[in-house]
Amino acid sequence: MIPASLAITPSAYVAPVGNSTLIFRDDIFKGKVLFHTGGGSGICRAMTEAVMRHGANAAIVGRKLDRLTQAAKELSEATSQVCIPTQADVRQSKALQEAVSKTIEKFGRIDFVICENAFRTVMEIDTIGTYNTIKATLAHVHASKGSYIMTSATLHYDGTPYQAHVSAAKASVDALSNILVVEEGPHGVRSNVISPCPIANTEGAARLAPMAGKDSPYPLGRLGDIRDVSNATIFLFGDAASFITGQILAVDGGSEHLRTTQLPYPASVFDPSATLKVLKARM
Repeated sequence: MIPASLAITPSAYVAPVGNSTLIFRDDIFKGKVLFHTGGGSGICRAMTEAVMRHGANAAIVGRKLDRLTQAAKELSEATSQVCIPTQADVRQSKALQEAVSKTIEKFGRIDFVICENAFRTVMEIDTIGTYNTIKATLAHVHASKGSYIMTSATLHYDGTPYQAHVSAAKASVDALSNILVVEEGPHGVRSNVISPCPIANTEGAARLAPMAGKDSPYPLGRLGDIRDVSNATIFLFGDAASFITGQILAVDGGSEHLRTTQLPYPASVFDPSATLKVLKARM
């Protein structure tokens, strides 16, 4: 029999969200330049803004120029730094080379590269896009002794129903980072991976996280916050991480250690048509 003193469930701890401007010096990235594929919206935009708030200028890359131009304007105004829009499809290496050339023409250097693509993209954009970004920027990152961050996921650590395309793509991104570590480390280049859990108030969380129910396990008491990813970005690009490379940082509040599928299981396997209807309803 459980003692009465142990039968009462205490209120779970909820981790605070750190404010990067209270943790890191405002000018730690002064004179640095960020090249970010997909940096115009959502988590990507928050990562760009965080790096800019600490002194860097930035070039954001995407296919929709009007959206990029507006985002660049807002980021520049919010941070008092310079952000330029560079239109390119990451699947096209020539277009990426042109985006890099525009960045070099404007800023003269590239120090940081974030290879980021939307959560639901498939192999062609995630894997080939990341490879093309590395190829287009590597000579400039060599020159600045800079650093890469790949954004990935934890889906492929275990089997996740109906996420074969994303799982394969993200596993490939992790592998590309590992190769960068050993091939480019002697040139002074670092590469790390950030793998976030569902982040509150983002498209991915809206589509997938609610299906797991309100009791989804987060040992630190909450879904991820965009600022959690931003803070990890600042740390990994900063000098405090100068001896950290080849790592996969799961920004997930410990949820991977209590991992369950985001979809009802095994019901989702027995009735895929019903699961597809739920997924489409959230799209």
